[in-house]
Amino acid sequence: MVNPNTEIARLKELMPASARMKIKIILNDRQIPVIKAKFPRPWQPSHPLTLNMDLWQHLSVAERDLLFLRTISWVMLANLLKPNGYQLLAGAGVAGGVLELMQGDAVGLLAAGGVTALAGWQLWRGVTGPQTEIAADDRAVQVAQRRGYSQTDAANALIRAIETVPALEGRRVPTQTELMRCQNLRTQTRMTEFSSVSMGSPPP
Repeated sequence: MVNPNTEIARLKELMPASARMKIKIILNDRQIPVIKAKFPRPWQPSHPLTLNMDLWQHLSVAERDLLFLRTISWVMLANLLKPNGYQLLAGAGVAGGVLELMQGDAVGLLAAGGVTALAGWQLWRGVTGPQTEIAADDRAVQVAQRRGYSQTDAANALIRAIETVPALEGRRVPTQTELMRCQNLRTQTRMTEFSSVSMGSPPP
C-alpha cells in the first residue's frame, strides 16, 4: 500500500525545478484515468495534476516515476503561447477580420475568418497531436536520466507504464497514440543498445 502523503512528497522531489511552482498534485480516487492533467491554460498560475492513488499504487516505482515525469513534460510542452508560424497566421487573420469588419467588407471578413479558423485548427493539432505526446515521452526519459535512470531503463519503464495503464483504466486495448509512443520508445532503446554494443566491441 502506497502512503499518499509520502508519495506526493516523493513526486514533488522528482519533479523538475521549473515545474514545481506551476504544477499542483491533487488526489482523486473517483477519476478513471490513473493520472490526468488538463490542457494547460497559459493565463493560469498553476496547473492541477490529479492522481487516482488506488490505481497508481499498482505500478512499480520506476513506472510511476516515468509516467509522472511524462505527464509533467506534456504540461510544459503543451503551451499555446509558444511562438510559431500558425500563431502569426492566426493573429494576422484576426487583425484582417477586424479591418474588414470596420470597412464593411463581407467577403473579406469571411476570408479572414477562414484563415483564422485554419490557423487555429493547425495550432491546436500541433499541441495536442501525437508529435507533442512523443516529445513529452522523450523529455521524460531525459529528465529521468538526471534522476539516476539510464536511458534504456527509463524508456523501458515508460513502455511498461503505457502498456499497463489501459487495463487499470478498464480499457481493453491501448489507443493508436499509445501504440505509436511505445514504438518510438522501443526504437530509441534498440538504437541505444546497438550504440553501446558498437562502442564496446574491440577494433578489428
